[in-house]
Amino acid sequence: MNPRELLLESFRAAVAAADPAIILPPHLPAPPRGRTLVVGGGKAAASMAAAVEAHWPDAAPLSGLLVTRYQHGLPTRRIEVVEASHPLPDGRGEEAALRMLDMAGQLGPDDLLLALISGGGSSLLAAPVEGVGLKELRQVTKALLNAGATIHDINTVRKHLTRLSGGRLTQAANGARTLALIISDVVGDDPTHIASGPCAPDPTTCADALERLQRFGIALPTGVRHHLEACIAGAGDDTPKPGHACFAHTENRVIGSAQDSLKAACNYFEQQGIPAVVLTDSVSGDTVAVAKQHAALARAVKAHPIVLISGGETTVTLRPRHGRGGRNAEFLLALALELADTPTWAIACDTDGIDGSEDNAGAVIGPDTLLHARERGLDASVYLAAHDSHGFFSALGDLVVSGPTRTNVNDYRALLIGLD
Repeated sequence: MNPRELLLESFRAAVAAADPAIILPPHLPAPPRGRTLVVGGGKAAASMAAAVEAHWPDAAPLSGLLVTRYQHGLPTRRIEVVEASHPLPDGRGEEAALRMLDMAGQLGPDDLLLALISGGGSSLLAAPVEGVGLKELRQVTKALLNAGATIHDINTVRKHLTRLSGGRLTQAANGARTLALIISDVVGDDPTHIASGPCAPDPTTCADALERLQRFGIALPTGVRHHLEACIAGAGDDTPKPGHACFAHTENRVIGSAQDSLKAACNYFEQQGIPAVVLTDSVSGDTVAVAKQHAALARAVKAHPIVLISGGETTVTLRPRHGRGGRNAEFLLALALELADTPTWAIACDTDGIDGSEDNAGAVIGPDTLLHARERGLDASVYLAAHDSHGFFSALGDLVVSGPTRTNVNDYRALLIGLD
């Protein structure tokens, strides 16, 4: 098998290890005495719903509503799945979130709230708090994304600007038992940051949210400013904190994470007779800086062949005018420039199949990537400066297009060193 196919197969192995059809059923509880309401959202929502339906007793009551990204839906029988916008929220997601809160409010102590949570849920379930408009929420979200804010920073803000996040879904459930089954797409796998923690106690405050916005120099829309300042002054309700009574019968359980997927990819390479090492599942920071760090490790490796694997999520700070491309393709473009004299193959893809907001999961590079680019008149440095990694790899035919995977455990990177 050639190096490119080895890398692509390793990505498929990583994605398969996070397939809800496999990882979710062992965590399903016994049906309660009353009803079971399934709610939640994220890029894995439809496949998680299908897994629940396939293993839930036919005679046991089951209903619900989930929201997923456009083109990520699947046919379901008992649980309604709505498609909405990501990464910027829209009216369909807002309407679904409000319906979920109303449905949760009709539960009682004998009922079960089964929340299915995965990456992307923050924007898909974004019903703004009173006094904040959807347009204002979109404006703040876009500004944070363009400023290179981490998902932890972004979600700290969103938890205090939306009605369902930061434990508010559990708070609405009237004491019903709550079980949140979570596929993690954030570094650290902390439920409070995955989809902005709709069922998790929120240790942050409105003051923290305002500090994040000020740190990144975000211009505050009027409604956002008034809401946060009123909350800080004690004139509005903050999110429920650790120890709040609403969490007495709540469990947040992470059932899928980057670590599991990286191990699966590592096992795949070793089955092919190639040693592999998982560096970390929690890479963060500026994309180009991370590429330089990976390049330094690749140059330092003496034993060949070997594969260096990592997960996590980097950030890209965009200029006012920029091209197309997500953080994974940008990582590879920077990596190719750094490893111009080191024979290395590499892949970087988002496990949800969407690199940023593009139609590709990521891309692949090889030892001759820069040579092929020069033959086509492409200057890799110019494309990197313009944040146009999608245009660069599209021209070379090196994009990885998987389509929606309907799961999401963050990014996958593998550097294959010393294999001709």
